[in-house]
Amino acid sequence: MSWRWALARRVAALAAGSGAGGAAQAQRLLTTSSGAGAALLGRQHLPLASQIRSKVVGCRGAAFVSSRWLHDAQYQDRPDGDSRSQEHRDPFELVADDLSLVADRLRSMVAAEVPKLASAAEYFFKVGAEGKKFRPTVLLLMASALKFPLSESTEGGVLSIIVDKLRTPHLNIAEITEMIHVASLLHDDVLDDADTRRGVSSLNLVMGNKLSVLAGDFLLSRACVALAALGNTEVVSLMATAVEHLVTGETMQISTSREQRQSMEYYLQKTYYKTASLISNSCKAVAVLAGHTAEVSMLAYEYGRNLGLAFQLIDDVLDFTGTSASLGKGSLSDIRHGIITAPILYAMEEFPQLHEVVDSGFDNPANVELALDYLQKSRGIERTKELAREHANRAIKAIEALPDSDDEDVLTSRRALIDITERVITRTK
Repeated sequence: MSWRWALARRVAALAAGSGAGGAAQAQRLLTTSSGAGAALLGRQHLPLASQIRSKVVGCRGAAFVSSRWLHDAQYQDRPDGDSRSQEHRDPFELVADDLSLVADRLRSMVAAEVPKLASAAEYFFKVGAEGKKFRPTVLLLMASALKFPLSESTEGGVLSIIVDKLRTPHLNIAEITEMIHVASLLHDDVLDDADTRRGVSSLNLVMGNKLSVLAGDFLLSRACVALAALGNTEVVSLMATAVEHLVTGETMQISTSREQRQSMEYYLQKTYYKTASLISNSCKAVAVLAGHTAEVSMLAYEYGRNLGLAFQLIDDVLDFTGTSASLGKGSLSDIRHGIITAPILYAMEEFPQLHEVVDSGFDNPANVELALDYLQKSRGIERTKELAREHANRAIKAIEALPDSDDEDVLTSRRALIDITERVITRTK
């Protein structure tokens, strides 16, 4: 059982049961509780935790507290509070404040003593080059979707202190995941000899391959430091596995045999390693840090896994149907680099003669055009979209299978996660 869990419940009990005096006592408790003292607090109040545990489905310890709790508490007594809670809210706007905080913290975390390294490391964290912030948004929403509510009678001042004490871990996971992701982009762009990324010139084009690789390594090292600071070995193992999978997936992509290149099973495994593993293990890390059961943690993992696969499948479609401007990178980049993705694999099932074209490679532009002709005649694009929809449905089912909650903030965040899943498979860029 986490000391944060016991701390939150103890403070809530004090604030709810003793009026202003209890609130003051709760504030003193939060101010003085840290480290070993917080751990001692958790041991001292086992009876209280035991009483409450039975009322919380799927939780066994600490939970993340959403940064929106204070906002919700401020308007929950307003006459229009209920109607507001039912409004459709943009997923990115729901966590806009936390996203801004994550962005600021990331720019601070990647500062380096050597000016060139600092400039390279912050290249994709500068305002305007940060990308869609897709992964941090998903993780912040997942933290809120799995949150464990305090008593409604907790006073605003105490609630604010609790928020500050307990919101940090899920911000850390969002930051760690984004640093790992950007590091992988820097390394991928070197391997792919890319010249654009996120609609701007790639770092390897601007500063060269060597500095790009070093900047990626530097980001990974900063992610490791932040990960170690969380002090949770299971979470460390999850994120280390994700990094291992990134390397494994990239190796699978650049060293394939003829049979492997033309295998859908191989393609999906590689896609999981390169894209889905990071978001799935990060979602699971959120659940683990929140103290949820293995079953709930696995649902978070399944959501991330299927969301990641759906995301990449649509990316593979957009590589053929999008434009360079909309994608932020060159269209047809995969096939021009000899990378065979789901649309072509499905087209090959309908037109076996396409195997010969794939075997001969795509250094010759005529082969690219021939493959595109076969793809246009086939249902490759449609079938890839259908497969993406299957994974999106599985992601949605994982959210729907989470323990029941009547907390409106939790329900809003879960609806937002489902909304993001729908956006993933209907996006055009």
